[in-house]
Amino acid sequence: MRILKSNPVLTLVNSYLVDNPEPSTISYLWNFGSLLGLCLVAQIVSGILLAMHYAGTASLAFDSVEHIMRDVDYGWLVRMSHANVASFFFMCVYLHIGRGLYYGSYRTPRIGVWVVGTLIFFLMMATAFLGYVLPFGQMSLWGATVITNLLSAIPWLGKSLVEFVWGGFSVNSATINRFFSLHFTLPFILAALAAGHLLYLHINGSSNPISTTGNGDRIPFHPYFTFKDVVTIFLFFVLFCAIVFYSPDKLGHSDNYIEANSMQTPASIVPEWYLLPFYAILRSIPNKLLGVISMFIAIFVILVLPFIDTNNKKGNSYSPISTIAFWVFVFNFLVLLWLGSCHVEPPFILAGQIATGYYFFHFLIIIPLLGIVENSLGLIGAKFTLKNISK
Repeated sequence: MRILKSNPVLTLVNSYLVDNPEPSTISYLWNFGSLLGLCLVAQIVSGILLAMHYAGTASLAFDSVEHIMRDVDYGWLVRMSHANVASFFFMCVYLHIGRGLYYGSYRTPRIGVWVVGTLIFFLMMATAFLGYVLPFGQMSLWGATVITNLLSAIPWLGKSLVEFVWGGFSVNSATINRFFSLHFTLPFILAALAAGHLLYLHINGSSNPISTTGNGDRIPFHPYFTFKDVVTIFLFFVLFCAIVFYSPDKLGHSDNYIEANSMQTPASIVPEWYLLPFYAILRSIPNKLLGVISMFIAIFVILVLPFIDTNNKKGNSYSPISTIAFWVFVFNFLVLLWLGSCHVEPPFILAGQIATGYYFFHFLIIIPLLGIVENSLGLIGAKFTLKNISK
């Protein structure tokens, strides 16, 4: 259509979603990006609708959520959609990051894409934590108390920072009001970072399963990849509707449906499931300050991958040893997720420390070492092949 290439705004849309040339080998594993965009839009829209009825005070927050669920027309649908899309958001982002790790999407020339994506991931976690506090159930109150208290580990300034975040000497109306303001604002910053993520991707092009440039075999984004996106979006909606309409509370914590009570501590204080791996890393370190530092390093350690991955092969498609190491890491990550929901007692303490140690060992030792080993094996194989050819 001529208007797509003549109108200034539609030209931009055309360059991203219509004529954008992409490698023909891209599989459905590359569709999580579009699903993440869909989740972000859904969260912003549903969040704005919820904010119209939410009261950000300690005395009214829980009741306002109940009012949305019981009295507002289709309020239950908006609220449960907002809560469950958050879980789907993290499911997709973990799969998106996992695909990037497996296929080496962090390598040159896509370092900028990887860095911005990591910032998006961190901001997502912060936004999710703030949102978890807003219903002000039991887990909201005590989760906010525990996590914000981590600031007290900072030497000299810790106690003052905690009181500043709380707006007093405990989690109260000022805390909820501040968290609500940030939770409402951060998704728009996320949208801006997502635009930057797409800009970097558009400049450098997408990676592909065979880890080549793909310049010799590219096809337009529309209709080939838009159709693939439609397929996964349809499957997403089927699964999403099944959860929201038949088991809307499945992914939440039962204690958060009890109004916050500062005089009664829950048996186990845990965040939402998608934060559990990093919560397990935090708890596995006996020293509070080192635990906080370890948790943040665990999030940002993926930023060093473009600089420490020494493998000449891009991705694990042709690296069998690295493939095995990747799946061992995935298993270890799932173990951390499970350990984050367990009580802090033997044998879970020791298991958490071992899993945490392996998490960092994989990124900082195994990946660089395997690169050296596989490069050496590849060189030996190449020399052997040339020797046979010369004969």
